[in-house]
Amino acid sequence: METFINDEYIQNLLSAEAGDIEHILAKAARYEGLTHKDVAALLTTTDEQHIQSIFNIAGQIKKHIYGDRIVLFAPLYVSDYCMNKCAYCGFKTDSGIGRRKLSQEEVKKEVAILQEMGHKRLVIEAGEDPDNCPLDYVLECISTIYNNADIRRVNVNIAALDIDGFKALKNAQIGTYILFQESYHRDTYKKVHLSGPKSDYDYHLTAFDRAMEAGLDDVGAGVLFGLHDYKYEVLALMLHNEHLEKRFGVGFHTISVPRMIGAAANAVSDQDFLRLVAILRMAVPFTGMIVSTRESPEMRRKLVKIGISQMSAGSSTSVGGYSDNKGKKQFSLSDHRSADEIIYWLMEEGILPSFCTACYRRGRSGERFMGLAKAGDIKNVCLPNGILTLKEYSLDYGDERFKKLAERLINEKLSENEEIEKSLQEKLLQLEQGERDLYI
Repeated sequence: METFINDEYIQNLLSAEAGDIEHILAKAARYEGLTHKDVAALLTTTDEQHIQSIFNIAGQIKKHIYGDRIVLFAPLYVSDYCMNKCAYCGFKTDSGIGRRKLSQEEVKKEVAILQEMGHKRLVIEAGEDPDNCPLDYVLECISTIYNNADIRRVNVNIAALDIDGFKALKNAQIGTYILFQESYHRDTYKKVHLSGPKSDYDYHLTAFDRAMEAGLDDVGAGVLFGLHDYKYEVLALMLHNEHLEKRFGVGFHTISVPRMIGAAANAVSDQDFLRLVAILRMAVPFTGMIVSTRESPEMRRKLVKIGISQMSAGSSTSVGGYSDNKGKKQFSLSDHRSADEIIYWLMEEGILPSFCTACYRRGRSGERFMGLAKAGDIKNVCLPNGILTLKEYSLDYGDERFKKLAERLINEKLSENEEIEKSLQEKLLQLEQGERDLYI
């Protein structure tokens, strides 16, 4: 456990001289990714030209690998029962809130609302309470979603499990298992996780090892920026990623970048936040990067340009929040736009909103996904699948204004690649004739 997150080692890297920044920038510009030592140098440089190059190269990487495309999803909170006393969380055990757990009928109701928004990809969120929210309950929710709605991918963000628990998630055909370390700094972690199972730093830190041992291909990491120095956290994220790559052949499938807005012991300024996202994009160019509705519309607009490839839309962070919006929120939102408004906004910016879930159903996960991505081939399926999902959304949910805007955007994307245009002609016609869920 101490071999890949070592406090003294991280601190020494962050206090060392920045090194050959020009060489590091050139390496990133070739889409080669960066080592954690490279990342340390980019985090600590104060040269303004180098900092501007970080943003420029991150934007080039985002454009080259992902194009003007954003994958959309929504969180689904099924239970706020929790045994943990985490200082930053609205669901902490001593919060005094009235606890709630959705029945399976309520799960169906919430999912039906999300489906009407156009969502095809959900993330189940639940507190940690083996008595009131056991793993069997989460598995039942997954089954209910898959069997009663046109939701095509269910990701899961729940507490760290043992290997048998992760095997059960794999058998339930989840997409990505997501877990935030919150802070890699051991003393900070102890300070903000006062009691409960989550207070065990080492068990939490090694959750992805158990998940991958259990056969889960894709794991999604993140920290809560604002708990500790952001430079330390970014560097630790990269060390964790390298650990998984060395042991399992593949690192993080996604990295999330939640940030504490407002008063925080180590509040991250907007400029530093943009910079850390840009550095992460350079370091792991083929890893999906996720921003939530914690961030404002303006900040999300900037982040999309330099690295973010996935975002939530029309989110609620309370249990049953899509039906009644009366429950306690886990955290406050800064982007209150509806899913429809966000989709319009993306299209008006020339960005393709994608509801694609094809890779999992085609077996393009784990090492296979990264192999395609690093060879430069994954964009040849991501763009056409994104186009197909937008066409389907337009036909099912769009009014005339929406359909015109979507058709114009789709035609623009098709005109950029004649080969993709030819390959999609038949499928686009099939969608217009009533077929659904078409992908390559």
